[in-house]
Amino acid sequence: MNTAITVSHLGREPELLGQTVVVIGGSAGIGFETARRARAQGAKVILTARNPERLKHAATEIDAMSTAAFDATDTDALESFFRDLPVIDHVMVTAGRPYYGRLADMDFAKIRDLIGAHLLQALYVARNATSKVRPGGTLIFMGGTGGRRPAIGMSIASAVTAALPALTANLALEIAPVRVNLIAAGFVDTPLSAELLGNQLEKRRNQLRTTLPIGRVVGPADVAALAVHIMTNTALTGATYDIDGGQQFVAA
Repeated sequence: MNTAITVSHLGREPELLGQTVVVIGGSAGIGFETARRARAQGAKVILTARNPERLKHAATEIDAMSTAAFDATDTDALESFFRDLPVIDHVMVTAGRPYYGRLADMDFAKIRDLIGAHLLQALYVARNATSKVRPGGTLIFMGGTGGRRPAIGMSIASAVTAALPALTANLALEIAPVRVNLIAAGFVDTPLSAELLGNQLEKRRNQLRTTLPIGRVVGPADVAALAVHIMTNTALTGATYDIDGGQQFVAA
């Protein structure tokens, strides 16, 4: 019986064979790992990122079908990108970064831009992608779990954390049969995390290794595995999927 199961598994076609996946913010971290995993599952991959050199390197490594270098917060560039796309199957958006800071120290012009990067970007992607994504395909956005726990300096992160699941659920109804889903991650060991934490990175890794129920730090490949599952399981829409190793349940 075990032999039959093994043979069946080996003979199975890649789950994304013949499909096209767009990753916005795909030159590093979660976006790059999602692109790599989608490619391994037979997908053609289109990568976008802000940095042309990093984008070129990432595209070469995974043999991307094409690339586009632009800032995903530039709505004109985003609209132009989607207008020129062929018909596609999935869009994963990982562009953007969190904002942490006390009320007294907030740069309100910067905050306005950052909130737009998370919420307005999702709306622009949804509006422009609707005519390009095949029925049953999905838009996947990135959110977080950390902002669910109130703390000083977390006002903006908490507001965005609360807003994205509601936005996702409503978009899933409005642009059906295209599916819309949200991945809510805790700490993920990415280049962005290293940039934000600086010399505190290793201390944070060690803290999580000792406190998380899974006994290790969540990496980009973990999130990528979830993203590809959402792409391939056509019953999933309008939902938020947590991936934080149990971080929100412990004092981590």
